[in-house]
Amino acid sequence: MLYKRSSQLFVEANQVIPGGVNSPVRAFKAVGGTPIFIKEAKGAYLYDEDGNKYIDYINSWGPMILGHAHEPVVNAVVERAKMGTSFGTPTALETKIAELAVSMVPGIDKIRFVNSGTEACMSAVRLARGYTKRDKIIKFSGCYHGHSDSFLIAAGSGLSTFGVPNSPGVTQGTAKDTLLANYNDIEHVKSLFEANKNEIAAIIIEPVAGNMGCIPPKSGFLEQLRTICSESGALLIFDEVMTGFRLAKGGAQELFSIQADIVCFGKVIGGGLPVGAFAGRAEIMDYLSPLGPVYQAGTLSGNPLAMAAGLQMLTELNEDQEIFKRLDEKTAFLEKGMREVLIKNQVAFTINRVGSMISVHFDANPVYDFQTAKNGDNETFKIFFHELLKRGIYIAPSAYETWFITDALTYEDLTYTIKCVDEVFQSL
Repeated sequence: MLYKRSSQLFVEANQVIPGGVNSPVRAFKAVGGTPIFIKEAKGAYLYDEDGNKYIDYINSWGPMILGHAHEPVVNAVVERAKMGTSFGTPTALETKIAELAVSMVPGIDKIRFVNSGTEACMSAVRLARGYTKRDKIIKFSGCYHGHSDSFLIAAGSGLSTFGVPNSPGVTQGTAKDTLLANYNDIEHVKSLFEANKNEIAAIIIEPVAGNMGCIPPKSGFLEQLRTICSESGALLIFDEVMTGFRLAKGGAQELFSIQADIVCFGKVIGGGLPVGAFAGRAEIMDYLSPLGPVYQAGTLSGNPLAMAAGLQMLTELNEDQEIFKRLDEKTAFLEKGMREVLIKNQVAFTINRVGSMISVHFDANPVYDFQTAKNGDNETFKIFFHELLKRGIYIAPSAYETWFITDALTYEDLTYTIKCVDEVFQSL
């Protein structure tokens, strides 16, 4: 494939945008080469500025669950835009989508809309701290909850040490209130609670991690987190920005039958437009301003374009009784096919999958946390990425990201993808 136009656009972008991109992973730093610039998308396919076509396994990092430019969603946005794009006032549309979301997700009474997943997680932690009157939170290594200061933390030495900043610009004062635990390691979590009695406001976790590849929770792990929080007075926050309305109508809470205290949403809930939300029981959510003392605000929160797109998306997911079954079956088909060709080609690998989230790790050992994810052969992944790209298949340009399956994918697309995976390793 030729990338002449994309290469020129990247040169131009670097002159006026830091690194030429507005989100770092897009820069292809992890895989090398020059990023492709997308001109348009439809259904399961992307089309770049050079006219190349790709089967898309990123799907805008998750929200395009029904495919790109899904006509009912596009029509809803267009019709709403004709009536005005932002008012900074309440609209009936906000209540309508709130009612639908609350009806779909178990255990939530009220929801507040924001503009991104980062903002949702940041606000959820502030609310948890205000509600519990405690300062510390536990997050898990490898889980990404956006770029708010509290979440950009790496581990210190020892089980009970405070975190240290993982990015310049994050202060030590912020870092000291974030404790880092190992994903799927319940004993580590217990030790942090033991060392910080009555100080921990919340645990925040991706119930299925999607930022170190797809990492499922071990059996009983989420249940034990729920028990620890209930017994200690801490809140359990599920970051369902990726999993919400994707793994089931009610997200991971429904899938695993675990009820969190606060749930964060993004991606699917906006139908492809910038949006996020956080939700919980009434007594917790009513601690937010203007009812309570915890302040959170946003001029574009609940803006009518995002609400129109999200309402149409959630309505379809709510009414289609087979959508999650189809997504699961398609992803299982892809998993089975890739397993067969990787085994045939004697490739060391592990595939993790939950519903329509899937990832390939080039390591034969189980991958269950960030450390085991880092053991994968990244050099093989780089080759894998670029060889698939040449064949018209676009996966995430990082070994630490999940693939997202869309219902717009056909079995012909999936079969072609499996064939290409076979070709890649036959050629090595």
